[in-house]
Amino acid sequence: MKTLILAGGSGTRLFPLSREHYPKQFIKLFDDESLFQKTVKRSLLLSAPKDIFIVTNKDHKFLIRDQLAEIGCDCTVLVEPEGKNTLPAIYYGVKAIAEGNGSSPVAVLSSDHLIDANSQYTEAFRKAERLSRDRLVVFGVKPTCPHTGYGYIRPGQALEEGYAVDAFVEKPDLPTAERYLAEGYLWNSGMFLFNSDLFLAECASLTPDVARAFENPVVQAFEQTPKISIDYGIMEKTHKAAVVPFEAEWDDVGNFDALYGCLPKNGNRNAVRGEHIGINSRDNLIISDRLVATVGIENLAIVETKDAILIASRDEAQSVGEIVRLLREKGDARAAFHTEVHRPWGSYTTLEDGSAYKIKRVTVPPKRRLSLQMHHHRSEHWVVVTGCAEVTVGERTFLLRNGESTFVPAGTMHRLHNPGMLPLELIEVQIGEYTGEDDIVRYEDDFDRI
Repeated sequence: MKTLILAGGSGTRLFPLSREHYPKQFIKLFDDESLFQKTVKRSLLLSAPKDIFIVTNKDHKFLIRDQLAEIGCDCTVLVEPEGKNTLPAIYYGVKAIAEGNGSSPVAVLSSDHLIDANSQYTEAFRKAERLSRDRLVVFGVKPTCPHTGYGYIRPGQALEEGYAVDAFVEKPDLPTAERYLAEGYLWNSGMFLFNSDLFLAECASLTPDVARAFENPVVQAFEQTPKISIDYGIMEKTHKAAVVPFEAEWDDVGNFDALYGCLPKNGNRNAVRGEHIGINSRDNLIISDRLVATVGIENLAIVETKDAILIASRDEAQSVGEIVRLLREKGDARAAFHTEVHRPWGSYTTLEDGSAYKIKRVTVPPKRRLSLQMHHHRSEHWVVVTGCAEVTVGERTFLLRNGESTFVPAGTMHRLHNPGMLPLELIEVQIGEYTGEDDIVRYEDDFDRI
């Protein structure tokens, strides 16, 4: 079996933990692993590493490579030139699988679900694999409550390993969800399994615009394909849809109320990551790197990062994404970035940002280097904190060790390289009338950036 993991989402409803350039699937929320890493580990129950394919965007490509390296799994990473919803992403992945492997059963997984990978999990996939010879299979989670945030599936005629899909229905209101629960409907998990040839044939029949677009090279294919979901484009139209009930514990961790439900609770039913002192405080989600003290509060989500604090009723958790929309409308970079920003060469954390200066902590893993570059509007002063730096400034290349420093004048070509076996950490002080990230001219780059 091949596995295709979709890893390009933005997870706006977990702001400020999740940002556009570091979304929820990459945050280490559980057991010091990200949801993406847990998804890859589950995939290894079904597929060998060489049979796992990941579709993501260019912003997350190197982050995925780093997280795969942490768990020792080398998979194929496919990069979308632009996001066009789930159907083009899945078509891209399935087409690549079919071209390299011929007709194959393909499991399609989301990278941001939390699932108990027990025997019920693997058995559901084996049933779906047997059913996928002539069906496009979706996994339907048995509901535990009348949830209004999920789409539902109405099972129809019984099949050997599941049911024909009688109908897909949109997210309901509460009375409708209660009726669905009583009538045996299933939650639409967004996970699928189908034969690659059957899927591609159904796409050619039901969404020919997508199929025709992918007759072209990838960049042109994504320019031409419509933006469309697999549910709307294929599953709601095909006469070959089947559903396999999925009984393993599953959660899409779609908002802070869902995250609260997934975390362990203390005696007052507070879910806490960090340090908390609570007086008459119950049923709260509290995530912070510093002490949070609460008095007389209930049913809140209190989430602090270095640049933002969210305080919200858990009952209103679905609305957090609206904050991100408002930030984007203002052009506020906090919608996209944390203070810690990941780059292909490592990461940097903004410690202070003034009107004519900026102070960063820069971390470079072993054997990586930044681009050979130049800035028009700022000079930089580098002080090595740990590790050893190979520095190029103009025509000179030299080593800096702990406590040593150098100065890079504006307009001077320069480069930073970690030649050692340990991480390099340094403090960078930028001084100039403009310190924006777009003031950079690259001459050489190991990661093929412009």
